[in-house]
Amino acid sequence: MTFDTIIRGGEICTTTLRTRADIGIRDGRIAAIDDRLTGAETVIDATGRIVLPGGIETHAHIAQESAAGVMNADDYFSGSVSAAFGGNSSFVPFAAQQRGQSVASVLDTYGARAARSVIDYSWHLIISDPTPEVLTRGLPMAFERGVTSFKVFMTYDLVKVDDRQFLDILTTAGAHGAVTMVHAENDAMVRWMNEKLAAEGKTAPRYHAESRPALAEEEAIHRAVSLAKLAGAPLFVVHVSTPGGAEIIAREKAAGTAVFAETCPHYLAFTAEDLDRPGMEGAKFICSPPLRDTATQEVLWENITAGTFDCVSSDHAPYRFDETGKFINGAEAPYPKIANGMPGIGMRLPWLFSEGVVAGRISLEAFAGLSATSAARVFGLDTKGDLAPGFDADIAIWDPEERWRVTLEDQHDNMDYTPFEGMEITGRPVTVLNRGMPVIRDRVLCAPEGQGRFIARKPLARAI
Repeated sequence: MTFDTIIRGGEICTTTLRTRADIGIRDGRIAAIDDRLTGAETVIDATGRIVLPGGIETHAHIAQESAAGVMNADDYFSGSVSAAFGGNSSFVPFAAQQRGQSVASVLDTYGARAARSVIDYSWHLIISDPTPEVLTRGLPMAFERGVTSFKVFMTYDLVKVDDRQFLDILTTAGAHGAVTMVHAENDAMVRWMNEKLAAEGKTAPRYHAESRPALAEEEAIHRAVSLAKLAGAPLFVVHVSTPGGAEIIAREKAAGTAVFAETCPHYLAFTAEDLDRPGMEGAKFICSPPLRDTATQEVLWENITAGTFDCVSSDHAPYRFDETGKFINGAEAPYPKIANGMPGIGMRLPWLFSEGVVAGRISLEAFAGLSATSAARVFGLDTKGDLAPGFDADIAIWDPEERWRVTLEDQHDNMDYTPFEGMEITGRPVTVLNRGMPVIRDRVLCAPEGQGRFIARKPLARAI
């Protein structure tokens, strides 16, 4: 047997396998895993390294306009390069429907933008205008094209759907085996708090956390789960940031409800105190739901360990710290007018490896699941997320012992800051393959622009 590439001598780790062996790759797929393989054009020495499934980032905003029309900083080239340096071999950003826009137009727009990606990609389709045409033709068409996940917002004026519209989307998605994702915050609570704080003159970045209380998330998660159960449809709750929200997810999972969820590194790495940094520095940490406190972080870690969360995703939302991004409404804008989101696609996995695996909070097998395998299972990437014959050769080779300090330059994105600046990290991806082709080799970009391909994903029912 001959191979295009052999990865030799590494410690292979998946959710179910941990062994030292070689991986043989042929025609972009894993062809064999054995003790000693020979006969390859290219041999990658992975001695002393850990060989993991390539990361699958399933929550990122790339070349996406906000509801207010603000384009974020990363296009599909810079965003995919940053993802690859962070150990990812594929990603599923969002394709956002603006009100009045057809689904076909959305997918065509993002198809043109994504053609620059160096890693494989798909999209979650954000639905803000669920007209009869969208429900009866648009969403089924997207599903037929392999876009098998849709997202709704329960807040934000220009994109939110009401409960009736949410039920319609859930029903349509469920009938096709698609999963509906939800940004769950109680819109009325948030509006009321914003008005209250504004009347009191509390508009600095530090008040952003107070404006979106934990109760707003917890109530909305409970309501979203209730709607999904009524519709008999699966639900994925994004960026869970509260103990109460995690408790609802854990309880429903235990009861057999088809509910999935994620949390994000920034809720584990930062707190609301970071919003109170000098001057307007706190604006760098404005995201929604907002950062919480250290007690919440401990509970979120407990839920990661317990399996409440299927993924730990970046929610990469890159707005530069200038007038094109965070301060598009002015350098002294009140917090509700500051662009909402934090960058992190390149730090998701290094941070989770360092603070999770190295710190002893999670096992390496759990890391493989949180970084890739569960995302592949839930979102229908049926040839990705595992290391086994027949799977795409999407592989990340890690140096588990390298100690390094985070800098902006390490991120390889279009941002002018990283919230992780200066953090000491242990463990780093050094080589990343996508379908057997090197994207990063010894921490050097070697993939041409446009190497990535669109992934037509499978229905949830087939993926689970």
